[in-house]
Amino acid sequence: MLNGVMLLWFALAAASVLFVAVDIRATPESPVMKWGFVLVTAFIGVFGAFLYVLGCREPLPGTHERYVAAQWRQALGSTMHCAAGDGVGILAGAVLASTFHAAGPAEILLEYLLGFGFGWMVFQALFMRDMVGGSYRRSLASTFMPELLSMNLLMAGMAPTMMILRAMLARFAGPAMPAFWFVMSMALLVGFVVTYPMNWWLVGNHLKHGMLTVRREPAGPVASMPAGRGMDHTAMSVAVAPQPPVAVMAALSFVALGMGIAVALAASPA
Repeated sequence: MLNGVMLLWFALAAASVLFVAVDIRATPESPVMKWGFVLVTAFIGVFGAFLYVLGCREPLPGTHERYVAAQWRQALGSTMHCAAGDGVGILAGAVLASTFHAAGPAEILLEYLLGFGFGWMVFQALFMRDMVGGSYRRSLASTFMPELLSMNLLMAGMAPTMMILRAMLARFAGPAMPAFWFVMSMALLVGFVVTYPMNWWLVGNHLKHGMLTVRREPAGPVASMPAGRGMDHTAMSVAVAPQPPVAVMAALSFVALGMGIAVALAASPA
């Protein structure tokens, strides 16, 4: 039965990735966010396609700005960006850990470092540097803390899910086996759900961007964000109640991360 479930999951994931990759080309979203949705759909299958249609796909021509301005869609875009960048690093860490037989704390540490490193230095600071005037150094500084908080919650959800599923699946093996990728997909899906509230808070406090709108000029190339055509909708999000300071949220994120790792190590089959 498990083989049938995995086969169905991968078939739906392949169809979902194909749909998103083709359809999103007509969506007035920034290139990095487009790639992010394709990657997230590859990670979490049909759920990624569902989130793209529900949260980003323009329902009618000219309505994208208004459509994605809702707070929950802004938080969805931020979460998607986090899961896409961090997910690449985490999956690379899982493959390396399996290859070199690292387990337990060593595996979790490797996945965390690679996930945070790629998500922060590439998907956040490098790809979004135009939003701070094109300076990579300034982008690194401004995205460090938001990425750290988001990554902590992503890993807090992923680590225990990954280890629990591994303990349940006797046939779990390395990257050459479908079960490896099925487990990582489920872990990323749970991590996505766990880190969503943190991204809601980050977007609401203007510490991370949400969805963007980038439209073509009437008779020219794609407009760039520095030219003013890239529209960051996070300014439309208004906090309706006093918000806890960053230090408090950072402490909570590390508490959640520690609890997640503790559960993961307790459930680890290694």
